[in-house]
Amino acid sequence: MAFVWVAFLFSYLSTCPKKINLLPCSLINNAQKMVDGMIFYAALDFGGSSRKTYGMRSRTFILTIAFLIFAGFTSVCAGGDILRVRDGAVIPFDRMIQEIGSADIVFVGEVHGEEAHHDLELRIIRSFHESDRPLSVGLEMFRSDSQKDLNSWVSGSSSLEQFLPSYYDNWRLPWPAYRGIFLYAREHRIPLVGLNIPADIVKAVAQGGFVALNAEQKQKLPPGISCDIDPTYMEFIRKAYAGHAQQDDKRFLNFCEAQMVWDKSMAWKLIEYRRMNPGKTTIVLSGVGHAWKRGMPEQVARQSSFTYKVVLPVIPGQIEPGSVSLHDADYVILQ
Repeated sequence: MAFVWVAFLFSYLSTCPKKINLLPCSLINNAQKMVDGMIFYAALDFGGSSRKTYGMRSRTFILTIAFLIFAGFTSVCAGGDILRVRDGAVIPFDRMIQEIGSADIVFVGEVHGEEAHHDLELRIIRSFHESDRPLSVGLEMFRSDSQKDLNSWVSGSSSLEQFLPSYYDNWRLPWPAYRGIFLYAREHRIPLVGLNIPADIVKAVAQGGFVALNAEQKQKLPPGISCDIDPTYMEFIRKAYAGHAQQDDKRFLNFCEAQMVWDKSMAWKLIEYRRMNPGKTTIVLSGVGHAWKRGMPEQVARQSSFTYKVVLPVIPGQIEPGSVSLHDADYVILQ
């Protein structure tokens, strides 16, 4: 049976080298466990002189092939874990960091409840800092009117006990999900920038459209914010927020307007910060729908000349190799 598995895996690696680059490391790790099992099998003592000679030859063959398979899997897991969208190449993480290092803004999308996405965000932030690139971090997780709380946290003038009430006033996910990012920024004095707008504004637009905002609510938005929805943007929203696409036309239009106001407002805050604080790359952490090129990045491009790159995680059915284009992202994390 071991020989069957060896033949299958060897054939797969030799005839389909490109396919292995698209496997997540979790699957690769499972494959490595299978190889470990093959090695264990090969190490068994077959007993008897003739069987022992055959067993030694078998073990040598299996161990050799297992080593080649293991090395192939490991090299992929260690290096080729980023899809560069413009040419379809699978590149190492460090190569991506080099390529995005000159951008004014780097948008990194997340699914809020995915721990692996937060780990990736921290890894990107750490890589920029350790390569001596000046940076700041923009946050969907904090409203712009809570900027003083972020400043106090980063400067070290507020304790965790003093900061947590502001965190939970701004964001619904448990503190441990983002703790590593906030602690790293505090330790290294990396500026954190609140980009979000009050939740009641987004909710009001989602329920009644942009026209439903009253004068007080509009005053909380950046000046001149409008809501210009077109078919292209609506199609993007249907793709990015697939769970909302089944609503009736009117409610879906309102939802699109809410996302547009949200993206425009955060883009405006980001541009304002960038103009007042030049010379640093700003890494923006937000939900995938906002980080998608047709979301916040497009609004930044319309309102400024800042350069940007977009990094998104794989999301089955939405963001995956073979379907993602440069209209969506510049890089896709394959693990």
